[in-house]
Amino acid sequence: MKKGKLVSCLAIAVVFMFSMMVLAFAQQKAPDEVTLKPALWPTLTKAAVKFNHKKHAVDDKIACNQCHHIYKDGKTNTWKEGDQVEKCEKCHTEATVQGEVKLPPDQKKLNLKLAFHNNCTPCHKKLKAEKPDSTVPTTCAGCHPGAKD
Repeated sequence: MKKGKLVSCLAIAVVFMFSMMVLAFAQQKAPDEVTLKPALWPTLTKAAVKFNHKKHAVDDKIACNQCHHIYKDGKTNTWKEGDQVEKCEKCHTEATVQGEVKLPPDQKKLNLKLAFHNNCTPCHKKLKAEKPDSTVPTTCAGCHPGAKD
């Protein structure tokens, strides 16, 4: 009789834990599209980027940690799937300034515009070189509607 109760309790615990994992996963589901309009910039010089998260993650199979990151000792990305996703400007707090390309290396890492462009542009250019007929954007207007290239 005691063995039956133990098995029942374990079964209930397993179902409960599974349910909690499913609920946690459902809460972290990313939207298909994200508009990148950081509060760091009250006014934009170019239109906000409509980032198709689903296309990048599902269709293009880009690993989550290619964009989402937490750096320990400034070197190793320790972010893994299931970790909290923060807005980029939580850490990249340096606003765009004139001559930002000439910023010291430690400030370049914190510059939000450079963080976006240094992460996205090389990948887009590589994909375009591999597939010249693709629609992957490689100009300002490709990501920022209405921008002049």
